[in-house]
Amino acid sequence: MSLLTVNDLCVRFDTLDGDVCAVNGLNFHLDAGETLAIVGESGSGKSQTAFSIMGLLARNGRAEGSVQFDGREILNLPEPELNHIRADQISMIFQDPMTSLNPFMKVSQQLTEVLRHHKGLSQKDALDEAIRMLDAVRIPEARNRIHMYPHEFSGGMRQRVMIAMALLLRPRLLIADEPTTALDVTVQAQIMTLLADLQKEFGTAIMLITHDLGVVAGACERTLVMYGGRVMEYGDTEAVFDAPSHPYTQGLLKAIPRLDQASDELLTIPGNPPNMLDMPVGCPFQPRCPHANDHCAQVMPELTAQNSLNRQRACHFEPEALR
Repeated sequence: MSLLTVNDLCVRFDTLDGDVCAVNGLNFHLDAGETLAIVGESGSGKSQTAFSIMGLLARNGRAEGSVQFDGREILNLPEPELNHIRADQISMIFQDPMTSLNPFMKVSQQLTEVLRHHKGLSQKDALDEAIRMLDAVRIPEARNRIHMYPHEFSGGMRQRVMIAMALLLRPRLLIADEPTTALDVTVQAQIMTLLADLQKEFGTAIMLITHDLGVVAGACERTLVMYGGRVMEYGDTEAVFDAPSHPYTQGLLKAIPRLDQASDELLTIPGNPPNMLDMPVGCPFQPRCPHANDHCAQVMPELTAQNSLNRQRACHFEPEALR
């Protein structure tokens, strides 16, 4: 049985301009100890998927469908029950550690508070455990630096503090929402390597949310590509990278700078993401797709399995026609 199973997840928001469907009919699963990447441009529904799982949607948002964690339905659970699950079973790393950490509290206070509240540890034991976790995320001189304020750490180090905080209670699932945003390429690689090492040590399943396919290769077993709140392609990461079978996935991969290409030109996907208040009738990617025809504009493609390619895709064209 999968650790996390999401079926027909829909997330909607009531706004002054009308009803916005941020996630539409999302299906995927995540096994224990596995890493799943959810990728796509800003506004594709990635973060709202995570927030709905965590029960952290904005007040004007509502989620429908099914989210089962270890066989238990957790979507829209009462807040007290969700708090227990979020404390012991599921943790989340948010995009910006500077706004996620309390700037007025020392790192030691923020880490030990979690352990004292949820595990009932004494101040001394909580501090020792917090230092061990900072050592685990490779913060130098953790015993001395734990008493510093967040602004005294670099961006990469603050992200490591956030990872340490998320792993303090040994969660079975870690949701990482853009954990490498605003970090330089070297620090990005360090953070991804760190997550992989910690996953091996603690056996934690990871859901990695990112707009950058460049950080996914080699780090995730499976990749789910979202656009306009829907799944465009879903399958083994190696298969998705070696032979992308959806025009949107192809566009994302072509936009990644590569050292093995002589051209200095950086390819981009023309156009803009769809207006979520006025979605196209057919395929959401149709207005930007180089292969689109009248049928694409009128009929939404179904997400179908391609066993020979070990993936699912939502496109009217056969993969061979997109080469």
